[in-house]
Amino acid sequence: IIRQMGLVRPVDLETRGIPRAQLYRLVRKGLVARQARGIYVASQHPYTTEHTLAQVAKRVPAGAICLLTALRFHGLTTQAPAEVWIALPEKARKPRLDTPRLRVARFSGAALSEGIETHRLEGVEVRVYSAAKTVADCFKYRNKVGIDVVVEALRDFSRRPRGGATELARFAGI
Repeated sequence: IIRQMGLVRPVDLETRGIPRAQLYRLVRKGLVARQARGIYVASQHPYTTEHTLAQVAKRVPAGAICLLTALRFHGLTTQAPAEVWIALPEKARKPRLDTPRLRVARFSGAALSEGIETHRLEGVEVRVYSAAKTVADCFKYRNKVGIDVVVEALRDFSRRPRGGATELARFAGI
């Protein structure tokens, strides 16, 4: 079951009838590995380049991947952010994760809820803002991400075969 689910939390297994004690026995036997606090994987789990995104999505299900991390996910930047950027509501508590490091951007209203795509990475549903929404958000947060990153993202986005100027304008209005 753990191999099929990818990254799991103990509560995910309890809903399927597997008690925590069984999970801990599997960890002691070496069949399951503890990745981070509350995150477990099968010992021969195939890692992808988006493994950290799956970890964050599992630990912070209300968050959405945004800004530099979303640009990297969509292939719109050459930057490799040291932190995972997530969007949370203005009043939400900042999550405490030991690994990976998080950078929280606060969004509200339509800016928080519009433009979210769901991708399945390593068996986990990961919420990522669309490419057009990400480029528009980078303009809004240009002081945090850097104007050179914003210009690079806009240039790469405009070169995409499907265009998307209408979608970009809609998200810029929001």
